[in-house]
Amino acid sequence: HPRVRRQRQMCIRDSMKIQMICVGKIKETYLRELIDHYTKIIRKKYNFEIIELPDEKTPDNASDKEESKIKEIEGQRILDKIPEGSFVIPLCIEGTPYSPEQFQKKWDQWNKESINNITFIIGGSLGLSPKVVSKGKLKLSFSRMTFPHQLMRLILIEQLSYL
Repeated sequence: HPRVRRQRQMCIRDSMKIQMICVGKIKETYLRELIDHYTKIIRKKYNFEIIELPDEKTPDNASDKEESKIKEIEGQRILDKIPEGSFVIPLCIEGTPYSPEQFQKKWDQWNKESINNITFIIGGSLGLSPKVVSKGKLKLSFSRMTFPHQLMRLILIEQLSYL
């Protein structure tokens, strides 16, 4: 019944807060427009916020040590923005892949468990620091392949728009 569904959505919306912490800015207009489109859909159901953090410049031919230092700096910026008590979900290649149906079941389970603050994390071009990944209550992967972080933001937000 539409009225019951609307009341349920309002209840979830009032109680569920979703953050997406992302390293780097979206420069491409077409990606920004799509992200804005899906953001509007999500905000009809949930309290949704995207937090963009600056990325560190990676020198050409950076050493492993330099790359680790960059991930550490970006990682600390991320950790500083994670709300206390939030259910943290980093996107990482070593995470667990879910079908849309499996992820919907997880989402429903979190609602039943009254998990009302969820933070998704998308790293920069070098990925996430081990400290950030270790904060994850669930590590999520969309593929064993790597994608530009700007594209992952769009893919994640599109998936969230269906929940």
